[in-house]
Amino acid sequence: MASGGGAPLRLRPPSHQVDRRAVTWWRTQVLATGGVPVIVLVVLGLVLPDAARFGLLLPAVVIAVLTVAAALGMPAWWYRVHRWEVTGDAVYTRTGALWQEWRVAPMSRIQTVDSQRGPLEQYFGLATVTVTTASAKGAVKIPGLDHELAEDLVHQLTETTQATPGDAT
Repeated sequence: MASGGGAPLRLRPPSHQVDRRAVTWWRTQVLATGGVPVIVLVVLGLVLPDAARFGLLLPAVVIAVLTVAAALGMPAWWYRVHRWEVTGDAVYTRTGALWQEWRVAPMSRIQTVDSQRGPLEQYFGLATVTVTTASAKGAVKIPGLDHELAEDLVHQLTETTQATPGDAT
């Protein structure tokens, strides 16, 4: 990949961490996702006959233990891995847990820049910035940003890409 100036962009670790509140946001998502089947199994185990109770409560306990373990461990790891950076030439991201993905989106290839805030993100004061490019790989996402920083970043990237020569295709 080459930037508008001609020097090739290289894959390198981005310098910025996501907001620390992202750990709690991710934990809440994991607990909510795992909690739904646990609640369903417990309710069914309590209302169905005694013969079915053990077959429903045992999986509920297993899922609950795995969910709590995942909620304690995974978000802390994600926080250590997720990085982002915006330079005058490109947007750099690194995401993932076991399979890490490093992405570079040159400014000349950016088509749109958006910010999303789901209900939990709003509660924690966070946002996700999505940078859509002409890449077949899809959009570059920067999750777990402070919502004001995300707003500023969208504004900055929009101004930068409008001033960057290229057709974004």
